[in-house]
Amino acid sequence: MEPVIGAVPRTHSARTPPGRPGRFSFDYDPNRWTVPWDAWGRLFAEAKKDIGVLVYAGLFLADDAGIVRMFAEKAAAGVRVRILLGDPDSPEVARRGTDEAMAAKIHNALVLYRPLLGRENVAIRLHRTVLYTSIYRGDDQLLVNTHVYGTPAANAPVLHLRKVPGGNMVATYLASFERVWEQARPVES
Repeated sequence: MEPVIGAVPRTHSARTPPGRPGRFSFDYDPNRWTVPWDAWGRLFAEAKKDIGVLVYAGLFLADDAGIVRMFAEKAAAGVRVRILLGDPDSPEVARRGTDEAMAAKIHNALVLYRPLLGRENVAIRLHRTVLYTSIYRGDDQLLVNTHVYGTPAANAPVLHLRKVPGGNMVATYLASFERVWEQARPVES
């Protein structure tokens, strides 16, 4: 029997089929809002080297003072913290639609992340990329929020990915993050 929160199935799991060891290992949630809140905190709290966020706005994280404080503490401890937000003036954000007021959400996120600007090991950049997924990184673990046309990100599935020997799924998402990072422009303090 599946664990449920109300009537909504919580986390599900998928493992490598027999005879294909080390290919993939992940859990998933049917919607971002069904991801247990402590999973977000654990992802970032357990990071020893890298924290990364690639979103349009990700306001649900920026609005959490505990997460912002954790990013500052992690950076002070030497963890690299990189946040990529959509450029609110870009056509990509405009295409995301006025229905979600995305540009306004990005401006709000920038205000909420302002205490991080200028800190050692923290960088925030604006990207002009069409996102197919939002990526949340804590070292070699990811929460990947898929984007579904016409559906707010909070209502779309989230994959919980872990890097495993011989697998390339996490590496694929990390390479995508790096490509967007290289093209994005820094937010100045």
